[in-house]
Amino acid sequence: MSRRTLTDAQWERIEGLLPGREGLPGRSGADNRLFIDAVLWLKRTAPPWRDLPPEFGKWTGVHARFRRWAMAGVWERLFNASSTDPDFEYVLIDSTICKGKPMERQWSE
Repeated sequence: MSRRTLTDAQWERIEGLLPGREGLPGRSGADNRLFIDAVLWLKRTAPPWRDLPPEFGKWTGVHARFRRWAMAGVWERLFNASSTDPDFEYVLIDSTICKGKPMERQWSE
């Protein structure tokens, strides 16, 4: 299993927005990129937290860090920064957004 789901270009876009960078007060992030990869793996596969592969670290630590970032608004900041330059590589259109004229019933009496 590849431990990296982010490309180098994607990582460079978000790296400066994350807490725990060198030069900031407080503890530096042990491996922000690995943590982001763990969260993306969880999002993509949708397992319980306890099923996080050990290559990503202890699930309890990943979960605690995820919650801290959520409460600090880090995820919202990342979303806002990435939504200013949308990537339309994947676009989904499904029938629930397409309106059509209903067919008339034909009764034979």
